[in-house]
Amino acid sequence: MSQIKPYKITIPQEKVDRLKQKLELADFPTELDGADWEYGTPLAEVKRLTEYWHKKFDWRRAEAKMNELPHFSTDISVDNFETLNIHFVHQKSEVKGAIPLLFAHGWPGSFHEVVKILPDLVQGSNDFPAFHVVAPSLPSFGFSEGTKKKGFTTRQHSEVCHKLMLALGYDQYVTQGGDIGWGVTRGLAYLYPESCKATHTNFPRPNPPTVMQHRALYLKDLHGTLSESEKSGATRTQWFLTDGFGYNLEQSTKPQTIGYSMTDSPVGLLAWILEKLHDWTDSYPWTDDETLTWISIYVFSTAGPAASQRIYYESKHDKEKFGDKLSEYLPDVKLGVARFPKEILQSPKLWNRTLGPLVFESEYTKGGHFAAWERPDAIVQDLRTMFGKEGGAYGVVKGKTGFE
Repeated sequence: MSQIKPYKITIPQEKVDRLKQKLELADFPTELDGADWEYGTPLAEVKRLTEYWHKKFDWRRAEAKMNELPHFSTDISVDNFETLNIHFVHQKSEVKGAIPLLFAHGWPGSFHEVVKILPDLVQGSNDFPAFHVVAPSLPSFGFSEGTKKKGFTTRQHSEVCHKLMLALGYDQYVTQGGDIGWGVTRGLAYLYPESCKATHTNFPRPNPPTVMQHRALYLKDLHGTLSESEKSGATRTQWFLTDGFGYNLEQSTKPQTIGYSMTDSPVGLLAWILEKLHDWTDSYPWTDDETLTWISIYVFSTAGPAASQRIYYESKHDKEKFGDKLSEYLPDVKLGVARFPKEILQSPKLWNRTLGPLVFESEYTKGGHFAAWERPDAIVQDLRTMFGKEGGAYGVVKGKTGFE
């Protein structure tokens, strides 16, 4: 493991100028009369944001704001792959017994998703625990390097995160994540249960109980009835699989093809990601600066915006089927689950018990896929409760209870 170095986000001016030039020269498609979000990102919204991006959005101001956080980078050697330079935010708490927590983002997010929960998580009191927070840019995302080799799956992403935590001196830690972050945090629990002691997720992906596995749960599931929120969740899931899954099919089959558009056209990238920011949230009121900061991170990412999409292909074509293992029962890692009504994939709550020792559950009436951004209060509350003195995961990290 190489030295950990301070990192400052400093995008060369020529790249900023190049982006402005492309925005000025953008061409737009036609649109059917009366078409709205059901056809994809509306033309008027893309034109409006393109103009704002070109004429008013201040990347340097966004960059300066991000640089207020403590950024670092280090080189991590990945087994059977190469050594990658990994960028991460590491905010330590002043509380001596703070719990090390790794936050794993998803797509189309980044390390930036942690900024709303970080200030509260590092604070502690007699009533709730404090955390040392680590939020990496996953390989091929944000300001981390991307692999040049095929077959870099969730297993390798998990390996990178584990080695990062060890490099920071955290032999034991807990995790939080959704979307791809669900896979990474479950990968940590599967591969390194001696280190990853508990995980909280807002995107559980359980298998249904069967008569051969989890027989008691199977019988309860067979004869039970769904709650109203579970029925709504099933409807939401069906909508996503029917009308919102096209991006996944493309990124998991031909990521290189769509990658040219994502790399060459900032407007194409804007439309591709904006659709998800709209459709996957619970009517979250995105500001233009929020939206364009998220998307500019992809434009200026170290490996380029196309690189982040390849994890979908690698997961789908993984001969090991590592992703399937992540929905197995993991007996040694305590689990907490949050449920939000506009999450894109939802299962009956009972199924979560097939994943491992479920010590915490919460359910909210507002919120969607980007929980840490949409509902930072909920994620903070969950973590404080789950790891608090009365919580089911209290004291899981040896000598680090979150309190003085």
